[in-house]
Amino acid sequence: MSTSSAHDNGDTGAAGEPQEVGAGGHLPDSPAARLQALFEGHRLTPTQRRIAHSMVRRAAEVPFLSSVELAELAGVSQPSVTRFAVALGFDGYPALRKHLREVAPAEQNAGQGSYNEYQQAVEAEIENLRNLAEVLADPRPVQQAGRLLAASRPLAVLGLRAAASQAYGFAYFAAKVHPDVRLLNEGGTMIHDRIDAAVRAGATTLLCFALPRHPREVVDTLGYAKSAGLTVVTVADSAFAPVAKVSDLLLPAAVGTGLAFDTACAPMLLGRVLLEAMCDDLPDAQVRLEEFDSRAAARGLFVE
Repeated sequence: MSTSSAHDNGDTGAAGEPQEVGAGGHLPDSPAARLQALFEGHRLTPTQRRIAHSMVRRAAEVPFLSSVELAELAGVSQPSVTRFAVALGFDGYPALRKHLREVAPAEQNAGQGSYNEYQQAVEAEIENLRNLAEVLADPRPVQQAGRLLAASRPLAVLGLRAAASQAYGFAYFAAKVHPDVRLLNEGGTMIHDRIDAAVRAGATTLLCFALPRHPREVVDTLGYAKSAGLTVVTVADSAFAPVAKVSDLLLPAAVGTGLAFDTACAPMLLGRVLLEAMCDDLPDAQVRLEEFDSRAAARGLFVE
């Protein structure tokens, strides 16, 4: 249904445990997807997962980076990059880079070099949105998430620090169509109490927005939510994010890192896509929206 109305870098975590967008079908044919396919099936150390995470975020550039440049990008040592390549089954990093150039050639933008830093940040976000469009070619994970969100009464929505605005935006719109949405955007000792209260009221699912830098409290809170019996659906910047190991369904959407503070256009858009999927499983969603519009008009809530 169509509805209308109204730079931080974090550590990486385990991948491959939760289901992610594109799972269960063919991976979209993009540099980031091909990199993730390369990493699947390998048991990587936390440092190696950090390298993998950095490579996915900058997938178009990776085939042209030296081992030193990749080490700087990931914040690790150059020998760590070499060990990472060996862990993937290559003789060394040069062999890995050669493989990447053969299977995932980057299409260089001829005008990229003339862009200033602000334009480059915008272009990077456009690429993030293109990658999101590609992974959404398989709509099943998002549809599954929509069913889980619609069925949970109440629905808990978590987002702390950098992700607090994403959680607030989702909860604001979700409350127009979902009968009971509970926003958890402030940490502290009370957050477990609020999860307990949601579970007692009948909640079955928690939606989390997790962005770098990833607060330890978010990982701990998701672990507590799972132990309390909630299914955890997470929107994160990468399938390698540290929240992966405490998520039942992880939906990745990359953030931009070209400015002093990360940009999160793709995670925000993915949140709106989840709203759409949730509305598809709420039979009275359209009625609720029309009722809201009628009340808003009667109150003169918006300026025409």
